[in-house]
Amino acid sequence: MDGRELVNTAPAAEEKALEAALRPKALEDFVGQAKVRSQLSLVLQSSRMRSAAADHVLLSGPPGLGKTTLSMIIAAEMNAALRITSGPAIQHAGDLAAILSSLTEGEVLFIDEIHRMSRPAEEMLYMAMEDFRVDIIVGKGAGATSIPLELPPFTLVGATTRAGLLPGPLRDRFGFTGHLEFYSAQELLQVLRRSAGMLGMKVSEAGFAEIASRSRGTPRIANRLLRRVRDWALVHGINQVDKEAASQALDTYEVDSLGLDRLDRAVLEALCTKFKGGPVGLSTLAILVGEETETVETVAEPYLVREGLLARTPRGRIATEAAWQHLGLTPPPSDPETPALWDEQ
Repeated sequence: MDGRELVNTAPAAEEKALEAALRPKALEDFVGQAKVRSQLSLVLQSSRMRSAAADHVLLSGPPGLGKTTLSMIIAAEMNAALRITSGPAIQHAGDLAAILSSLTEGEVLFIDEIHRMSRPAEEMLYMAMEDFRVDIIVGKGAGATSIPLELPPFTLVGATTRAGLLPGPLRDRFGFTGHLEFYSAQELLQVLRRSAGMLGMKVSEAGFAEIASRSRGTPRIANRLLRRVRDWALVHGINQVDKEAASQALDTYEVDSLGLDRLDRAVLEALCTKFKGGPVGLSTLAILVGEETETVETVAEPYLVREGLLARTPRGRIATEAAWQHLGLTPPPSDPETPALWDEQ
């Protein structure tokens, strides 16, 4: 059967529209995060009943779990316009003042990676969130004057992957705080079924399970892998993706059975084959795998630690017994001087 029946090979613009459609538009369509959805639903419903702007919302958690999608849903549920920006883009108080002064009543302002805003912008945001007012400084030196600017009521939705970096005064001004957790296998199956239907894919339950098992508990990764499986199946003329097809496709893209990619395996292999499991300093490990230290620390380490494949100790990173087993290697005899796995750096 012609593999072109697997998906609609429409022009690129239509493909982008399909990808945008993968984001749910309402809370009832949002899969997972049951506690956050329930609490957020009450906040939004109360705001609609009071005909007032919703309280400011802070969403925290690892990347790819739906913080941006939830901000879009908040705007849609409140029938309000959505303005999107990011913390690194707001480096001066004037940048924030320009955004705030152009907001309309009830508008939702989404700031991604809000913990990376500059300090002057953060201090301006305090007053804007609490009093819906900002002070614009005109002039310099002794002749400088402060002009108060009233703002219409708006809803700020902040997203952060590192909530601990937010200053207390900013964190306390959010009326609702929700922490997003990694998804279970069953929740990822729901995400994949919905996405496959929108992409026109035919996938068996075993195929879905194979993709979900390699998705790191993250919907963004699950949808990305699903599209890569779609590409592989289309090229190979496969009409329905089963477990074997999904496995072969993901192996082609170097995503193994635990969801480890090239960088993850490079980190573990460097530890096990060059340093007998460690401990190894982060900078040395980064040089070995050809990446920046920040990349290794923020991209590879969190998942490896969560899966029990790597541990951080006062003396450096070490590979656990599970890492040796996953790589098919035999661990060396234990060293009594090696620090305990639960010690943190």
